[in-house]
Amino acid sequence: MVDRMLGKYFKKTVFRKERAADGVVPEAPQGILKKCNACKAAIFTEDVKRNCYICPKCGNYFRIHAYRRLELILDEGSFEEWDKGMTAGNPLEFPGYEEKVKALQEKTGLTEAVVTGKGRINGLETVIGVCDGRFLMASMGEAVGEKITRAVERATKLALPVVLFACSGGARMQEGIVSLMQMAKTSAALKRHSDAGLLYVSVLTDPTTGGVTASWAMLGDVILAEPHALIGFAGPRVIEQTIGQKLPKGFQRAEFLLEHGFVDRILPRDGAKEVLAEILRMHAKGKNTEVFTSRADSGKSNGNVTSAAQVEEKRSAWDSVQKARKKDRPVGGDYIQKMFPDFIEFHGDRLFGDDPAIIGGIASFEGMPVTVIAEAKGADTKENIRRNFGMPSPEGYRKALRLMKQAEKFHRPVICLVDTPGAFCGMEAEERGQGEAIARNLYEMSALKTPVLSIVISEGGSGGALALAVADEVWMMQNAVYSILSPEGFASILWKDGKRAPEAAEVMKLTAEDLKELGIIEEILEEPEVFTVETLGTVCETIKGKLRGFLKQYTETDTEKLVEKRYQRFRKM
Repeated sequence: MVDRMLGKYFKKTVFRKERAADGVVPEAPQGILKKCNACKAAIFTEDVKRNCYICPKCGNYFRIHAYRRLELILDEGSFEEWDKGMTAGNPLEFPGYEEKVKALQEKTGLTEAVVTGKGRINGLETVIGVCDGRFLMASMGEAVGEKITRAVERATKLALPVVLFACSGGARMQEGIVSLMQMAKTSAALKRHSDAGLLYVSVLTDPTTGGVTASWAMLGDVILAEPHALIGFAGPRVIEQTIGQKLPKGFQRAEFLLEHGFVDRILPRDGAKEVLAEILRMHAKGKNTEVFTSRADSGKSNGNVTSAAQVEEKRSAWDSVQKARKKDRPVGGDYIQKMFPDFIEFHGDRLFGDDPAIIGGIASFEGMPVTVIAEAKGADTKENIRRNFGMPSPEGYRKALRLMKQAEKFHRPVICLVDTPGAFCGMEAEERGQGEAIARNLYEMSALKTPVLSIVISEGGSGGALALAVADEVWMMQNAVYSILSPEGFASILWKDGKRAPEAAEVMKLTAEDLKELGIIEEILEEPEVFTVETLGTVCETIKGKLRGFLKQYTETDTEKLVEKRYQRFRKM
């Protein structure tokens, strides 16, 4: 009945629409009743406002004004605007440009296409900038570039993080080459901000295209994107008109970029403030290691074996192999859930794709921010297929390295959970440089200027495992195995008989006890006889106790000594 009444109302109403590069631009409703540009449903404007400017019928995201965005993200009354009066020049003396800018200023109440300043998100101070698409499609001219650059420079001086919300058609054509130079200017300012060890979060909204995409929008330490946002260098219409190529459905949308490794995660608008606050919290300055002092002795890594194997007759190596491969054995995601409940997963290598065989992100351990990376098997067949049975591709290793280098910048310890039968050896992995990706990890991890701990939780297969195990210490679960390749492969190569795998396992010295004796690992972590997700909690409490000691010891170690000690650890092997 309500819909029929609203339908009659719409017959008497004129709806304003604008054309975007690939369709109708969804404009925020301004009257009492409006029509969703996506689903065509009748909607009340107040319902849309209460729903963070999202259509309550279909979930379509409306574009919102810069100040309304700030209201959604910042704590009430905390915003201090900067450079409000800055306006565009006319360097090319482009006919009619100044008049057009003046008309937009009167219509929108803005002086330019971006609003910058300082505010708080759940009490955490940050510099923030928000583009407003109503002003020349938020194209970047001299004034936009200057406002963003000044905001980043002030953030650097104040040692504050930066959060920028991108929405832009790209460089501003009316300002020509001067507009192009803003790409270099903003990028250079962000490089200095990064070199100062400060956080930059980029949030991509619909649309983010052209020169903005090719500069500050894609340079975030963390890159987030609103659902279904159009993101690309050349827009769909430009591509189709230039080369006549038909584009697939969903091309250049946020989800497409997530799949192809260019954004960390999709950011739903209704939870944006909380997610941003968590990211800021985990990068807050002034963190220290005092939380570990009182309990450091109980968990300090001292090289002692804590395995039940001390009091039991040593089990066969093949038995350990079988236990490490059990289908109901906890996987990397289970450990993360138990030990790091505030874990925020990030995606993508920024080069090609996102590999589900490696999970990576940030979390906190008893108040200390850490980076957590895990080789990920599945809990069932369907998930195992999605995660390629824990066999990473090059983009997985590159994602892990990206997160490790990010951890180095922010002085976060790195915790790696190793569990793989080996790196993926398919043709496509070779085409994308599997060997180079693994080699690059070994190279960079050897000198990473932050503590690194690796724990082999089940299978540690060859270089695919070592790529996450060039660490200050390596620990192993009691029944985990770590070897040059599988026992089956070893037997096939040396004896031409894969059936001799149990015999090969004994020869290979691949158990935790063997590797402890060889000086390859520092700790053996005891596990219950029946080791499943149900019994994982007790194991994780043991690991947390030892992790406390590890972090206490290594975060207090001078950086040069830390790197040198890691070098010598492998040098003597």
